[in-house]
Amino acid sequence: MIPAIAALSGPLGAGEWSISPIGGLGAGALPGTGTAAGVTGTTGSSFGGTLANAIDSIEQTQATATQASQALATGQLSDPTQAVTAVENASLEMQLASQIRTKAVDAANDIFHTQI
Repeated sequence: MIPAIAALSGPLGAGEWSISPIGGLGAGALPGTGTAAGVTGTTGSSFGGTLANAIDSIEQTQATATQASQALATGQLSDPTQAVTAVENASLEMQLASQIRTKAVDAANDIFHTQI
């Protein structure tokens, strides 16, 4: 049986994923605009909102895979392909998130190593 990833890590609180403001980049940081560049508040269209939505999606996919695995193990699920599909979707989504994180870290490192 494949152990569920979400069950191993435990529930994550909202404080673990919050991103605090940097310097003066809050509402009204840019003169005349009322918002900082790219910061739109809690509408979900900001970078932080998009990141939170992506993490929520991964968490939901992991929960679905966990439920499908448990249902298959307890005999409540008659079609094993549903459980296999749910677990594979969760695995692929986690791999994609990991690759995106790696690319973002590499890009940030390239920027930090750029000589002026």
